[in-house]
Amino acid sequence: MKAWILTKQAPVETNPLALVTLPDPHPGPGEIRIRVITCGVCRTDAHIAEGDLPLHKTPLVLGHEIVGVVDEIGAGVTRFSPGDRAGVTWLHDACGRCKFCQEGKENLCEHARFTGWDADGGFAEYTVVKAAFAQPLPASRSFVEMAPWMCPGTAGYRALRLTGLHEGQRLGLYGFGPTATYVLQAAHGLGIEVYVVTRSEKNKAAARQYGADWIGDYADALPVKLDGGIIFPPVGDLVPFALAQLDKNGRLVLGPVTMTPITIADFNLIWGERSIISLAHVTREDARGFIQLADASDIQVGIETYPFERLPEALIAVRHSRVKGNAVIQIG
Repeated sequence: MKAWILTKQAPVETNPLALVTLPDPHPGPGEIRIRVITCGVCRTDAHIAEGDLPLHKTPLVLGHEIVGVVDEIGAGVTRFSPGDRAGVTWLHDACGRCKFCQEGKENLCEHARFTGWDADGGFAEYTVVKAAFAQPLPASRSFVEMAPWMCPGTAGYRALRLTGLHEGQRLGLYGFGPTATYVLQAAHGLGIEVYVVTRSEKNKAAARQYGADWIGDYADALPVKLDGGIIFPPVGDLVPFALAQLDKNGRLVLGPVTMTPITIADFNLIWGERSIISLAHVTREDARGFIQLADASDIQVGIETYPFERLPEALIAVRHSRVKGNAVIQIG
């Protein structure tokens, strides 16, 4: 099979990925092989390629927004049959035995492995995954539009779940990239009002396009108190800013993997049972829930497609936020 591999981390402008021919993989017991049709390109792929995240295996096939067709199944697999559509998310597998897995928090499993980091991902013609960790996909939606469902869609849905909000409540989104676009639409589907705070005129226009209930800059006063919030930029200074806009019992979700230092100098910002929680990976339940919601409510986002051979170009565009929405590689 053809695959893009990473052997040495370097700036994406130097093209650290190489297009090579590898032996076709085959599934073992409990596994399926997916013929990859599309794979989204995530900023995390760039972080791994450049060394912001350590290299866990080499050579490595990046890519964790995988959508394709099952073409081979291993012994004991009953959940999928050849010809079925399937998707693969960031969570490649977990131990299933630890306290976190037993409590439905497999995203916190110490032995969890992640697609395109600990295990080869989707920047290839085929990928192999445990059947239990693949997601059935609807036949009514295109392979291109479903690729970003596997990461920004699912991660955004988990962030929304972590706020604990319900119909009639108000959500603040700080920053407005592709993940926030999914969150806004998912929140509206659940009857939650959405208030967007961003400096970017481009992002304000996008928030307006997707029907945000209020859009403003960081200098603008919100007209109401919020019941929850999600921060997307990795800027610790935003934490006290967002806390000040929460009503009592409000919860603030921190979306980035890392953030600059956070200082809360005023205890009143967390008085009234306001709380802060980080987003750490995703679960299979998050993926199932988002796929069902996205299919039922016709969630849409901007997508730019690239042919398989232009993957390095897509990676550079994603790294420097030059993509209008989500970048998707067409492989099959």
